[in-house]
Amino acid sequence: MLTYRKTKQVNIHKFHQGQAIESNDFLATEEPLEIQIRYGAADNRQRKSIAVTMRTPGNDAALAVGFLFTEGIISEPDDVLDIHSAGALSSDESNYVIIDLHPDISLNINQLHRHFYTTSSCGVCGKSSIEAIQTNIRHDLNSPPLYLNPQSLIRLPDALQKAQQAFTQTGGIHAAGLFDTTGKLQLICEDVGRHNALDKVIGAAFQQKHLPLNQHIILVSGRASFELVQKSLMAGIRVLAAVGSPSSLAVQLAEEYDMTLIGFLRDERFNVYCGRYRIRD
Repeated sequence: MLTYRKTKQVNIHKFHQGQAIESNDFLATEEPLEIQIRYGAADNRQRKSIAVTMRTPGNDAALAVGFLFTEGIISEPDDVLDIHSAGALSSDESNYVIIDLHPDISLNINQLHRHFYTTSSCGVCGKSSIEAIQTNIRHDLNSPPLYLNPQSLIRLPDALQKAQQAFTQTGGIHAAGLFDTTGKLQLICEDVGRHNALDKVIGAAFQQKHLPLNQHIILVSGRASFELVQKSLMAGIRVLAAVGSPSSLAVQLAEEYDMTLIGFLRDERFNVYCGRYRIRD
């Protein structure tokens, strides 16, 4: 059985008032994960590496499946025949996931070239244009209706932070939390990459056949980037909240698809950048 460690203990020197003190500290683990696919007819299966992402080990299968779904490569759980994964701390050769795709899936291999490298800080890195990032949104974001109470929203950051075990140790890891409309935390995933944490949440929901997530809220611990909006839309999320600020392009995309986008959700306050009508006293 593989053991994943989200944190690593290191020896450091703390300087305080001119004095150096030997101490221990915890760092968020960051390692490469190669995502591969097997595809093609049953008598002519091919294997291809489509992405390398720097991530925190753990939930690797969900991360890979979430990545394939939010990038529009798969659309249904039945598209995945099997998942083979291996990963261990400081073992580059075993940090990979292989997704066996259904033979009926038709792939545009040329479009896959843009996936070859992403980083833990920016899932958009390596993509040639906004047009290449945008994928078809499959879910109706207006049915059934969804309304939220402001008091429920302001309680979300505290619930997320209390569940962030790796952040408590390191102070240097992101989280994505899936909440129901009452503010109850359903699922949380942590990762050094914002987009990886969200892919892990969406991938886990995808594997459990819970999509679309149109009666849920996503809260991310950092800022709301364009790609986080795009990934949330792919999963049917209609309310995306962030502890930090959204980017201008994130707001533009959220407005285009009538998403409710919330920023600076902390200290019992928040800003609504679009989709205000879903928040009612």
